[in-house]
Amino acid sequence: MSSRLSLMVASLALAFAASTAFATPQAASTTAPAKNSQQQRMTDCNKQATGKTGDERKAFMSSCLKGEEAAPAKMTQQEKMKACNADPQAKSLKGDARKQFMSSCLKGDAAPAAAH
Repeated sequence: MSSRLSLMVASLALAFAASTAFATPQAASTTAPAKNSQQQRMTDCNKQATGKTGDERKAFMSSCLKGEEAAPAKMTQQEKMKACNADPQAKSLKGDARKQFMSSCLKGDAAPAAAH
């Protein structure tokens, strides 16, 4: 599985490197060639992805290489409960309305107002 992921990441890097190599002419220099921005991004993203594996790493690398902001760390169920309970809307609801709100909040449908 990890060899498949490594092969996919390497293929992605080569595809980006090839596309940028043909898109912009390289100036002749006598020193070692500098990394282009995509190669540098790949290096930086690989460093940031240390410790991530499988689908989590693949999703991270995809968003990182696109230049998107890193997704916030997932909240644990306990953190979600605390945040949803702290929401002022939850405090004003009673009975079935509160159950429905809490259910959608915990699923992520309704983001809690105070997620600390």
